[in-house]
Amino acid sequence: MNLNQDTIVAIATPPGLGAIGVIRLSGKAAISIIDTVFKGKDLTKAESHTIHFGTIRDEEDTIIDEVLVSVFVAPRSYTREDVVEVSCHGSPYIQQQIVELFIRKGARMAKAGEFTMRAFLNGQMDLSQAEAVADLIAAESESAHKIAMQQMRGGFSDEISVLRQELVDFAALIELELDFSQEDVEFADRSKLVDLVHKIQRLLRSLMDSFQLGNAIKNGVSTVIAGRPNAGKSTLLNALLNEDRAIVSDIAGTTRDTIEEILNVKGVQFRLVDTAGIREAGDQIEAIGVAKTMEKIAASTLLIYVFDVIEMTPDEVIQDLKKLHREGIHTLVVANKMDLNPYTKPEDFASDILSEKNIITTSAINKMNIEYLKNRLYESVITGEVAAENTVVSNARHYDALQGAYTSLDAVLTGFDAQIPSDLVAMDIRHALNYLGEITGEVGVDDLLDSIFTRFCIGK
Repeated sequence: MNLNQDTIVAIATPPGLGAIGVIRLSGKAAISIIDTVFKGKDLTKAESHTIHFGTIRDEEDTIIDEVLVSVFVAPRSYTREDVVEVSCHGSPYIQQQIVELFIRKGARMAKAGEFTMRAFLNGQMDLSQAEAVADLIAAESESAHKIAMQQMRGGFSDEISVLRQELVDFAALIELELDFSQEDVEFADRSKLVDLVHKIQRLLRSLMDSFQLGNAIKNGVSTVIAGRPNAGKSTLLNALLNEDRAIVSDIAGTTRDTIEEILNVKGVQFRLVDTAGIREAGDQIEAIGVAKTMEKIAASTLLIYVFDVIEMTPDEVIQDLKKLHREGIHTLVVANKMDLNPYTKPEDFASDILSEKNIITTSAINKMNIEYLKNRLYESVITGEVAAENTVVSNARHYDALQGAYTSLDAVLTGFDAQIPSDLVAMDIRHALNYLGEITGEVGVDDLLDSIFTRFCIGK
């Protein structure tokens, strides 16, 4: 992809009223454009990383605003080009007037993500780091922020680069053998290559296994609260949120539609969905609510099944769980209303499909064991096998590329077992290298870059 030599401009702060707004320019003419309309100092002689107070004036010398101008001289800037950031008052009118003035002076409006794309194309960051910028902006929890910061600082890239370089070195020896194929010479020790492939696959598997956690931290864990009518689902939702979010009533079937809220537990976000009670519907509206409940359960990662310890027998609980269980869902069972029957024994409800450790006794109305339930929710996502300080994959594109590399290396091992020719082995190694290169941008196509950066906000 050719670098565009245009100077680009965009408002870098969110739309709407605010104390200040920031307008960003990047490109060869960035400093000269601002210098023609700025009164306060000759910015063409300003040192990099300096801030200057003055006024922005239009062609009639009318003052548009008093501003602070930050100057970043290439290559010491976000894009490695000359960059200027104008801090003006937050009036949308003022910001638009300044942007239009810059466009008349020779800049053009930036496309979505174009500043970060230029940073990538100019070698300021690799592709995975560039994608982490968008994740950092979108981070809504401490854990999501931590993952994005680690990736932006190159933690993930470093691991991929090490794996890729080891494969490159060995692939070079395989390729060299092809040049001497007539002499039947082996430069690459096949046993060492097999060991290397197994080692790389173990690391790839570890990164792939972290995706479930990373995706949950980044996007939130889809968590459905389900059970029979009047089991206390809405009361439990209110207790978890510590606010009266759902209507609570003794009348069975009060919740007809789903209610969705966000619960943050130690930096992990759970997208809680309170659902209609599961039973034979008494009318068409309730039937629709029950159908929605089943749809939400089918699309969820976590299921909190709530039952009334007064009304439900162990057999009834087991029958409900058999109807709700599906592959890939983790279930926590809440034995509610323990204040009315404190002698209930959780072990009485355990079975081959329900472990006793996944049964939590509560009295939602009295907020009994609510903090313990929150901890169990957290533990169900953050397992002992995935430590917070380890590299965590949160990007679906990266996960797909890791899978592709893993499969290609499987083909390398299969090829060795079948004693296929070296040129075919070399092809499988190149496929693995391409997949790993797609993550960091060492291998890429324009369509891929456009797909990634158009998801950014304008001004980034």
